[in-house]
Amino acid sequence: MKRTVLFLSIAAITACTQTQNERQDHEVFIDSDESKKEQILVMEEAEAGRALAPRTEQFHSNKPAKVKMAVADSLGYIAPAPYINVVEENRENYNHFDDNSVQIVQNNPVSTFSIDVDTGSYSNIRRMLNQGMIPPHDSVRVEEMINYFNYDYENPDISEQPFSINTEIAPSPWNSNAHLLHIGIQGYEVKNEQRPASNLTFLIDVSGSMDSPDKLGLLKQSFKLMTKNLREEDKVAIVVYAGAAGAVLESTSGDQKSKILQALDKLSAGGSTNGAGGINLAYQISEDNFIKDGINRIIIATDGDFNVGTTNFEQLTELVSRKKEKGISLTTLGFGQGNYNDHLMEQLADKGNGNHAYIDTLKEANKVLVNEMNSTLMTIAKDVKIQIEFNPNSVSQYRLIGYENRILNNEDFNNDKIDAGEIGSGHSVTAIYEVVMQGQKGWIEPLKYQQTIDGKPFSDEIATLKVRYKNPDADTSKLITNTIKRNQIVDDISTTSNNFKMSAAVAGFGQLLRGGKMLNGFKFDDAQKLAGQTMQNDQFGYRGEFLQLVSLAESLTEQHANNVE
Repeated sequence: MKRTVLFLSIAAITACTQTQNERQDHEVFIDSDESKKEQILVMEEAEAGRALAPRTEQFHSNKPAKVKMAVADSLGYIAPAPYINVVEENRENYNHFDDNSVQIVQNNPVSTFSIDVDTGSYSNIRRMLNQGMIPPHDSVRVEEMINYFNYDYENPDISEQPFSINTEIAPSPWNSNAHLLHIGIQGYEVKNEQRPASNLTFLIDVSGSMDSPDKLGLLKQSFKLMTKNLREEDKVAIVVYAGAAGAVLESTSGDQKSKILQALDKLSAGGSTNGAGGINLAYQISEDNFIKDGINRIIIATDGDFNVGTTNFEQLTELVSRKKEKGISLTTLGFGQGNYNDHLMEQLADKGNGNHAYIDTLKEANKVLVNEMNSTLMTIAKDVKIQIEFNPNSVSQYRLIGYENRILNNEDFNNDKIDAGEIGSGHSVTAIYEVVMQGQKGWIEPLKYQQTIDGKPFSDEIATLKVRYKNPDADTSKLITNTIKRNQIVDDISTTSNNFKMSAAVAGFGQLLRGGKMLNGFKFDDAQKLAGQTMQNDQFGYRGEFLQLVSLAESLTEQHANNVE
């Protein structure tokens, strides 16, 4: 790849080192334990950060990009220099994965995976579609699209367990020879006034790559929204990182809102990205202000473009994994485009017992940090695993839709040492299996020497569903078992719940964006019609927006096909 190398003259460097009074509008001060006086010339290169994402899909696009030169001293001052327009390759990173394969129940009756409450894939896809781009296949994680939406599952009886389990089975909208088995988990909801005291650390990327309205500009607005909901018993510290890392706000009570907002207002961007240095400092500050029996969480906001310090992907995720054992969770918020590292953001949240969201608009920030604030901050169950055993007398074949990077070995289900996903207050988690019942034509031809099924044992059962989870402060898991029976099958999808219809529509849409290899002619219009039947309760307009995105995706796909022809 061609590199872009820029040089600054001595005069240009001198111009950047003007007095503090002349540069108040741009300054960011960072604490430092060193007293070096040397100045560091920071340059961003087009290939920076590539080592972070092994087996990633690069989303290529040649577009004008703004590269910023900056001068930084060891005390942390970052002085932005004028923009220089160059052409830089789009370096968005997405982890490559293949769709789950079809399984024959006689050979593989058990399926095991970790739950996932992330939603970042959906809002990132929305950003690309609204910009007139067809999302790359690996940016589409179907389970995150499904779980973006709220479903009116039965609320749990928290005296028994922290969440309820809801199941439904009906014909597949894209396969007349199959059914969809819908599994919904609903966590209990804690009211804002009941939320434990929070020790929060905002870890904010102020490197040069963040200097655009959809990155640092939107980031500052987003945290301001969240700040308004903080209480006196909550505490917030702000750590920033670029070429160096430091604290711009000590741990401050949530009722000192003007002080927090002023600290956010002063942030500006410039320099390279020492993300690992920022993460280490954020954990140190969080540990120093730890609240026993409270919420201790770091919220990192970045485009994920780490290029200084520890840039090894495995080392970063191992660091986050070790720190969660001290009771500090990590949430990741992705911003911007061009060099967005989706793979890193998703994995850091996974290893840090947190969740990942992508913020493309202020409306999305309000959803994640205001409307769903308690879900984002407060964990009600950790290491939640799902295992389902299909009855070969009832089911011949199945495939799990989505959760490709959450698959576990069957033996991991009973192993409490194996990490899994977390459920936040009020969170719902939905999983969908496509199943072929005995007597229906499946994807795979029956094996000639397959053992004959006598049809007698447990003939009224389809599958046994098991869920393992730990309470937030526990090391030993609990088990919930649920049996799914034949009498639950609904013959007509039109009579199913809105939960079933909406999740099936989103699952179909997500599969279409990934190529639609298993959809048998199911089209964008079919997804739109199915979701259109669920508009009765759309308080924030998310489902209506979904219909618009499906229509837009259809138009862009047709346009692309015409251009290819």
